[in-house]
Amino acid sequence: MIWSIVSDSSCDLRVSDFTSEKVLFETVPLRLQVGAREFIDNDELDTRELLTAMDAEKTASSTACPSPAAFARAFEKADRTVCFTISANLSGTYNAAVMGREMVLEEHPEKEICIIDSKSTAGAMVLLIRKAKELMEADTQGDFAGICDQLRMYQAALRTCFTLENFDNLIKNGRMRPLVGTLLHSLGIHVIADATPQGTIHVADKARGEGKTYKAITELMRGSKDCEGAHVVISHCENLAGAMKLKEQILKDLPVKGVDIISCRGLTTFYAMEKGLIVGY
Repeated sequence: MIWSIVSDSSCDLRVSDFTSEKVLFETVPLRLQVGAREFIDNDELDTRELLTAMDAEKTASSTACPSPAAFARAFEKADRTVCFTISANLSGTYNAAVMGREMVLEEHPEKEICIIDSKSTAGAMVLLIRKAKELMEADTQGDFAGICDQLRMYQAALRTCFTLENFDNLIKNGRMRPLVGTLLHSLGIHVIADATPQGTIHVADKARGEGKTYKAITELMRGSKDCEGAHVVISHCENLAGAMKLKEQILKDLPVKGVDIISCRGLTTFYAMEKGLIVGY
């Protein structure tokens, strides 16, 4: 019996960082269009090259979700598959995965495929993948439905927040007025936002300077859930120093179990931009 975890590439976990003797892992890449160039969000993508291209491009860049066929190819490789996607309220990726599932089940009705909307992205999806791996490796009864139920409950308890310093992409895509973006940047103001339970984005706060920003993030985390024993994943976009400082603040302020730091993949780099930090917990 072959178990598999599939995710779209917004999860920030590289395939090369996943090891298991029992469970397969695959990411289905999104595509990023910057001017005439297309970037495929796989393990080989150079995020620094992506940022440089976005900085040089004067027009709005865009993203495209994977095709149903791409998900179907991933689902065909195992007997039992759990798939996590970026929030369905932010992308059509979830719907593509559902269509891919139906394509496979038409030909292979014996396969079991569960699609879970993470209602988030980045570190929260990493936590879901790690939880799925743990449950699959411990399973001795082949309890696929039970594992999927546990993962849905775990997803409902996860939270995401993030902070931005660079607003160029928001401005180019018409989501922020140039004057506002310039003013925020010149004043050193960081926007702090979180994901709602429905998977939409809510601007929660603004802070001036790193120290106040990281303190505001831990206060937001404290107010959103009981963080006792929580696992935390910080994704950073070319900002390891900032991620280390935020980790220190989280460990100081909150009773979490541990904090891991990973670098953004292409999709999260596209939206977080340079120095952006995304926290899944």
